[in-house]
Amino acid sequence: MSLPSRPSGAFSSWEIGLALRYLRAKRKEGGVATIAVISFIGIMLAVAVLISVMSIMSGFRSELLGRMLAFNGHMYVQGAVLTSPDREAALKRIQAVPGVASASPLNEAQSLIRVGSYTTGAIAKGIRPEDLAKTQYVFDSLTPQERAGFGKGPYGGDRILVGAALATSMGLRVGDPVTLYSPTGADSAFGNLGGLEKTYFVGGLFRSGAADYDRAFIFMPLEQQQLFFGKEGVWDAIEIKVNNPDQVGALTAAIRDAAGPGAVVSDWRERLAAFYGALKVERVAMSIILGLVVAIAAMNIISGIVMLVKNKGRDIAILRTIGASPSSILRVFFMAGAMIGVAGTIAGLVLGLLFCWNIGPIQHFLEFVLQTKLFDSDVYMLDAIPALVDPADVAWVTFWSLLMSCIASLPPSWTASRIDPVEALRYE
Repeated sequence: MSLPSRPSGAFSSWEIGLALRYLRAKRKEGGVATIAVISFIGIMLAVAVLISVMSIMSGFRSELLGRMLAFNGHMYVQGAVLTSPDREAALKRIQAVPGVASASPLNEAQSLIRVGSYTTGAIAKGIRPEDLAKTQYVFDSLTPQERAGFGKGPYGGDRILVGAALATSMGLRVGDPVTLYSPTGADSAFGNLGGLEKTYFVGGLFRSGAADYDRAFIFMPLEQQQLFFGKEGVWDAIEIKVNNPDQVGALTAAIRDAAGPGAVVSDWRERLAAFYGALKVERVAMSIILGLVVAIAAMNIISGIVMLVKNKGRDIAILRTIGASPSSILRVFFMAGAMIGVAGTIAGLVLGLLFCWNIGPIQHFLEFVLQTKLFDSDVYMLDAIPALVDPADVAWVTFWSLLMSCIASLPPSWTASRIDPVEALRYE
C-alpha cells in the first residue's frame, strides 16, 4: 500500500483501509481474523445480556409497581380529619386538588375466611361500590354482572369479591357461600360482642395482576364492612390516586391543606420503601456485575491486537521507513481494535433489543419445549416476563462498551507506535 505524497489528517482513508485489511487477514498472512471474531462474539453477547437484564429489571419494576399502585392508593390521608363532621367536605376538597385523579374512603380489616373445613386469613377491604372502577385491574377482571352485583342489597348486600388465587386454593366459584370471622364484631345494646361470623356469597373473582394480592384480599362494600367489623361510620383512611405517581411529593402540601387540620398525609414511597429500595439496589448491583462482564469481554481485544502487532512488525517497520508517523501507526492498530468493539456493540444492541421486544413469544416457546413454567407468578407476583427498554440504559451500555473497547485497544497500539524500524528489519 502506497502512502500519500503529503501528510494526511488523522484517521485518513489509508489508515482506515489498512486497519480493515489487517482485521480481514488470515493467520497465514499474519492476521488475527479468528481472534477478532471471538472478541466480536464476546462483546456482542455481553452487550446483549446487559441490555436484556437491565430491560427485564426495568420492566419488572415498572409492571410490578404499576400493578401495586393500581391496586393500592398513591397517597393516603389519616388522622383526626377522618372523625371530623367535615370529612365529606374534606373529601371533595381533596378531589378538587389539581393532579388528583380520585379520592375515596377506605377501610381494611384482618379476617378469617372459611369454606368447609378449610380456613385461612384474608384482608377485607371495604370500598364504596361506585369506587370499584378506580381499582383498574380488579374492575377490568370482573364481568359486567359481577360489577353490577357488588354493593346491591341492604347495607351493601352480602356479596363479596374474592381474589382468584385465594378462590382457587379454597375451591371457590362465583355464587358459593363463605363464612367470614370478625375479631371485633358489631356493636349491640350489650356492647361489642366480638367474634362475629357471617355467611357471604362470592359475587365475583378478581385478578389484580399481582398474585400476592389475589391470595390475600377480598373486597366488601364499605357499609357492610363497617357493620361487620364494628366500624360503623368510621373511615380508616382516604385513599388518593394521582395522575402522576412519581410526583406525589409535589402534592403533599396541597392535599394536607385541602384535608384540613389534623390530617396526616403519606404516600406510596413510604409504604413501599423497603420493596422499592430493594429493587433499586438489586438493579444497581446487576448493572455493575454485568458492566464488568462487558469490560472483560472487551479485554479480549488486547490479546488479538498484541498478536497482530507481533505478526506485523515487519510491515510497521516498512511503513515507518517510507514516512508513516508513530501516531499513524498508533491509529491504525487502535482502529483495528475499536472496529471490533464497534461491530460487537452494534450487533449486541440489535440482538438485545430483538430479545426484549420478542420476550413474550420466546418465553412461550421455551415453556413449550421444556414443558415447565419459566416465570412462576407465585414467586414473582407476575405471570409473564416483563421487559421495558429504557433509552438511557441503552445509551449507557453503548457508551460503556465502546469505552472499554477503546481502552483495550490503546496499550497494544501504543506498543506498535514505539517499534524501532531499524531493530524490526535487522533480522529480516
